Amino acid sequence: MRLFQNSGLYPSYLARLNQLAANASRFEARRDLFLHDRFGAPHILKPVLDGSPDAFFTNGDDEVLQRQWARAQGIPGHPALEAILLAQIENHGTEVFYNLDPVRYPSTFIARLPGSVKRTLCWRAAPSGNADLTAYGAVLGNFPSILESWRSKGCRAELFFPAIDPVMAEYGHGERPIDVLFVGGYSRHHRARGRTLEQVANLAASHRIVFCLDASRLTRLAESAIGRLLPLQTHRRPDAIANIARPPVFGRDLYELIGSSKIVLNGAIDMAGSDRGNMRCFEAMGCGALLLSDAGRYPEGMEAGVTMEIYDTPEQAAKVTAQCLRDWPRPAAIAARGRSRLDETYNKASQWAHFVNLAAQIKPC
Repeated sequence: MRLFQNSGLYPSYLARLNQLAANASRFEARRDLFLHDRFGAPHILKPVLDGSPDAFFTNGDDEVLQRQWARAQGIPGHPALEAILLAQIENHGTEVFYNLDPVRYPSTFIARLPGSVKRTLCWRAAPSGNADLTAYGAVLGNFPSILESWRSKGCRAELFFPAIDPVMAEYGHGERPIDVLFVGGYSRHHRARGRTLEQVANLAASHRIVFCLDASRLTRLAESAIGRLLPLQTHRRPDAIANIARPPVFGRDLYELIGSSKIVLNGAIDMAGSDRGNMRCFEAMGCGALLLSDAGRYPEGMEAGVTMEIYDTPEQAAKVTAQCLRDWPRPAAIAARGRSRLDETYNKASQWAHFVNLAAQIKPC
């Protein structure tokens, strides 16, 4: 199978990538540095991570990366990123196109794919407004309610899961000096999450609590010297959170931080109803921390009191956190069980086998 996997970058990750790849002048060097850093690795398929000659990977929105490829191919002028991506697919002789960034490249893009492409799949586990993905052979995701919304729009939608990154096995085998870690976004769209973070942050007087927050531009403005003169109070983080907040972390730095933490706090945002199982769950459990997350419907292997712990309210999140830290040997055993269970259920080999099976079921283009 000639597989082409396209992904995209978080704007806040781009600065890290540019630093890692400061001396990388070739497409292959910059791409390989990205893959080595493991950003988004639970979504990257096994042949890409294994370096299979039949698999091609790129970040189609990384302008530096894409223009490096275009220059190496002798493509003149300043072509659009979409044109470069199409040229890469044609050059590769792609048979199966798997896109992690379908809102940027929707049905209109699929209509322009070269004739070698026989099957198209995309991952989308979030509401996407009026995005048209009906031209894809299948939309994949791990939230049943969102998959159903895609079906209502005329898409074929199939259940698919992130997988434990094999590199996670290198982390989390020593001391865990951080008591509680949270890594994620913070904006006005995270109000329920914000209340939970505030309750847990109040434990910082007696425990080591680390919050690495990717704050929105409006939140950063609201907390600036100028912003404090403006009516932006609702966008400022509570003092308990702001006092311990650090910048966001990604890639191997994230794995290292999770591997140094006893508990990883997680909280869904209001986008998938009661469905749960965002990528942080896989990262936390894969690196051996105790996942403490909000109540809801979790995938197989994520079971409260057996492989993870849950909370119902912000106040209960703080209470469960304190209880776990007081009686750490028991939660530590739950974390170890969770790590083993997920590695058995959601490993890269099984993810790839599932993908191959799904691709085979899709009607050829």
